[in-house]
Amino acid sequence: MRQIFCMSIVATIWIFGARAQSPGPIVIQAASPAAVTATLPTAATTQNSGSVETAIKLLEQVKAKNGETLKKQEAALQQLDELQQAAEQMKIFGKRG
Repeated sequence: MRQIFCMSIVATIWIFGARAQSPGPIVIQAASPAAVTATLPTAATTQNSGSVETAIKLLEQVKAKNGETLKKQEAALQQLDELQQAAEQMKIFGKRG
């Protein structure tokens, strides 16, 4: 009886100790809105537009490759589903025999 009582005391202390060690909420202030400034097109922005077009072309190529990868993954998932269904059928037929 004394052993059970001691164990319950230890469990109670452990539970309250765990609650006491949990961190309190952390409050973070919101950032102030940034000021928006308008700029006129200059020679630097026309040069940047060329690099932007290059970046867009590069992103389109990456998107196309990602599309191909997704198609391959979809085909692999389809094959895995078919294999899983075949394995389940084998289990069913194995149990019958």
